[in-house]
Amino acid sequence: MTTSTITEARRHALDRAVREAHVLVTTGAGGVGKTTTAAAIGVAAALEGRRTLVLTIDPARRLAQAMGLETLEDEPSQVDLGEYTGPGELWAMMLDMQTTFDRLIDTNASSPAEAAAIKNNRIYRTLSSSLSGTQEYMAMERLHELHETGAWDLLVIDTPPTRSALDFLDAPKRMTSFLEGRLLRLLLKPGMAAGRGIGRVVGAGATAFIRVAGKVTGMDLLDDLAEFFRQFEGMYEGFKERAEQVLELLRDPDSRFVVVTSPDPPPLREARFFLERLQQEGLHPAGLVVNRIRPELPRDPTDAAVARAVDALDDDANAGALRLLIDIRNLANRQRRDVAASLYGVDLRSLVEVPLLGGDVHDLAGLRTIATTLMTGRSR
Repeated sequence: MTTSTITEARRHALDRAVREAHVLVTTGAGGVGKTTTAAAIGVAAALEGRRTLVLTIDPARRLAQAMGLETLEDEPSQVDLGEYTGPGELWAMMLDMQTTFDRLIDTNASSPAEAAAIKNNRIYRTLSSSLSGTQEYMAMERLHELHETGAWDLLVIDTPPTRSALDFLDAPKRMTSFLEGRLLRLLLKPGMAAGRGIGRVVGAGATAFIRVAGKVTGMDLLDDLAEFFRQFEGMYEGFKERAEQVLELLRDPDSRFVVVTSPDPPPLREARFFLERLQQEGLHPAGLVVNRIRPELPRDPTDAAVARAVDALDDDANAGALRLLIDIRNLANRQRRDVAASLYGVDLRSLVEVPLLGGDVHDLAGLRTIATTLMTGRSR
């Protein structure tokens, strides 16, 4: 993307995505203001008359703080917009991974008794809390649950930092790959599920490890594994079908991604990587938000004129102020050059610059300020 193209992209705010999309996924590197952006998008949509829910899977609880709430639960809570109350509604919630996984088991199990047996299985409890990618997959499952209710005009999803957000994209595929894996299919065979022949599948070394692990942990790991896979057998197709439904939802044109970054080179590289990944996957970017960028200062007087004025001043205070003006202007220009260089060649729908504010955003007034910038492309 050239500098002129970025200038053109800057003219387009996120207003169209906020007014039209059904799902907006915010993603970006850590510490770039992604959670605040998600909350501001929610405020903007509510003020546009949309019934909006913001879901975070970031356990740091920054979303609650940004909305002036003490806590968030797994069920939606309405946010009081106070003086900003309009025709729409704003709701917020935080993913409870275990609860979502348990609901998925309840949905796909053949009976309540089988669901209860699976949820009481020690292998299930371990896998559901520690298996790589489980959090991201459960976020996708929760998104699909909320989508199916038909209760929301807009679902805003706040993801963990970018590398985890890539896991967020990969989670449905990873679950499908796991369910289609050779080892799992062997373990689902009747003989395996009954606990016979596992040693021939995993090898003598693994069998010895299982025996030792059973002694150390005080449980019969082999029996638990066999029982877990036997119970899981009937849910294979259900899990696979839901993973495919989630992918279909993400690929829908009404599902779009907002990539958030700061004007610093490392987060900009992450943003470029993610934008390119979206393009490769055939997904739909809504645009790029560059947070905490220095505002452009007027070019009159010129830097040269300011420099001459500094040299002519005897007043140290005024001279220091003018030098600071030059430094800030140079920093603002450098940040924009970094943005242009990092995004060179990237097909970008829109670019919104959110200026550096005087402090952290922790209330609705601050979110309203950012929401205005996101919707208009202009800062106050």
